[in-house]
Amino acid sequence: GLAWGVIAAARHTQRRSKASVALRAFENELGVQAPVGFWDPAGFTSDGDQLDFYRRRRIELKHGRVSMLACLGYIVPEFVKFPGYLSPSTGLKFADVPTGLAATTKVPAVGWAQYTIFCGILELFAMHQDPDKPPGKLGTRFFGEENTNYEYGSLGIPGYLGGAPIQDPEIKKTKLNAALANGRLAVMAIIGMF
Repeated sequence: GLAWGVIAAARHTQRRSKASVALRAFENELGVQAPVGFWDPAGFTSDGDQLDFYRRRRIELKHGRVSMLACLGYIVPEFVKFPGYLSPSTGLKFADVPTGLAATTKVPAVGWAQYTIFCGILELFAMHQDPDKPPGKLGTRFFGEENTNYEYGSLGIPGYLGGAPIQDPEIKKTKLNAALANGRLAVMAIIGMF
């Protein structure tokens, strides 16, 4: 009995020390906000691996951005519909497409194929995440990696259209924290809308 207690206490201490190492490793990262602070209830960062954290942060940003667009795509059609036809060959008007998940059954398969190809082009070429850049700092592969004016600036405006990045580090940190918080909120919101 005593030996099992000693082993259990040693394992608990080892887990706590690993968790505190991970906490110290990531407690100063973007997205750590009061009153919760660094919050990782599932223990994904308990090993303190920087590469895994970087990958997860990229995924978090992407899911947040997609969820923000999904929320807009879910709410806006309740109030605004495009005039004309979505699919002239089938006689499907934009006004005939229902809102929410019911819309997925009304759009023709060719429309979904176009959507998938468009998203693939964005993912692979137009909005590429270079592993050497901070998470969320996207560039393009269309004109080569050396063309820095093809990065996206504030509000996602491309550099060649005047989208200059924010220079002040405090304002940049505030805006990046807000973007992470808004993305997290949008993820929960779109889940609630379904």
